[in-house]
Amino acid sequence: MSIKILNPGLQTTIQDLGRNGYSHYGISSSGAADDLSFRLGNLIVGNKENLAGIEMTLVGGDFRFDIDTNISLTGSKFDAKIDGESLHFYKNTSIQSGQVLSIGQSMQGSRCYLAIRGGIDINNVLSAKTTHLTSKMGGLNGRSLKKNDVLKIGDDQKSLKPIIVNKLLDIDMSKLLIIKGLQSDYISKSTWQTFLSQKYIVSNLSNRMGIRLEGRSLKLDNENEIITEGVPLGAIQLPSNGFPIISFVEHQTTGGYPKIASVITSELHKVGQLKPGDKFQFELVSLEKAETLRYEREIYVKRIADHG
Repeated sequence: MSIKILNPGLQTTIQDLGRNGYSHYGISSSGAADDLSFRLGNLIVGNKENLAGIEMTLVGGDFRFDIDTNISLTGSKFDAKIDGESLHFYKNTSIQSGQVLSIGQSMQGSRCYLAIRGGIDINNVLSAKTTHLTSKMGGLNGRSLKKNDVLKIGDDQKSLKPIIVNKLLDIDMSKLLIIKGLQSDYISKSTWQTFLSQKYIVSNLSNRMGIRLEGRSLKLDNENEIITEGVPLGAIQLPSNGFPIISFVEHQTTGGYPKIASVITSELHKVGQLKPGDKFQFELVSLEKAETLRYEREIYVKRIADHG
């Protein structure tokens, strides 16, 4: 009951929904960069939402199965085939012992997810299986998968009924919704206008720790240093060079850069699909709007889980 890695792709890791509750020890949650796609993938094959799966970035890999099972691919569309035959995303697909799943380059965004009925059976580290690459913790020895790695598939006796996703959310990647941050007053009204009106480009230096942005440099109106404080997932920090950084799943848990804004919770899965060269614009919303959108996304997932 295992999968052999014939080709690991560019950056392929074992993920779940994160290692929560350890930020005060300096350990960020990590987890699937696009948590919405990850959750749907598990539900499609009849898993609980948090069972460990495989995250691929920009380029997939080749995986040989030694057991008959069911899989699903979710997230951004990648060129994917089983023994040369194309397969659809967001579908519960049977794969036979000895068959090879080949996943090529991304055709849209940054990441796709492979969910296997029963999940990946690997030891927990601090209550989660997720790979934290920066600290080399969790997953398979805290690293990306390599050629000839073998992953054990979990027991599916406790699996749920597979579901069919009849409707996907219409996701607008041209903008990211934000709320103001703790140091929103560190930039002037005119700088805020520049921040919100321009299109940013995702830098090649972006990774799971942070999404670095290129565009017109922003000037801090208040240049007083702040005492190092907690940095939440999605915080938009503004360093002295004036180019914003979105803290992401492997972000540092404390920092001294002003946090001028934060990506709202319901939009974080979109951050996980940003790739170098992508362009987007920020849009400011109220806290009440952010909470409404978070609630609506959770209702969507619950309806999928209950009815498909």
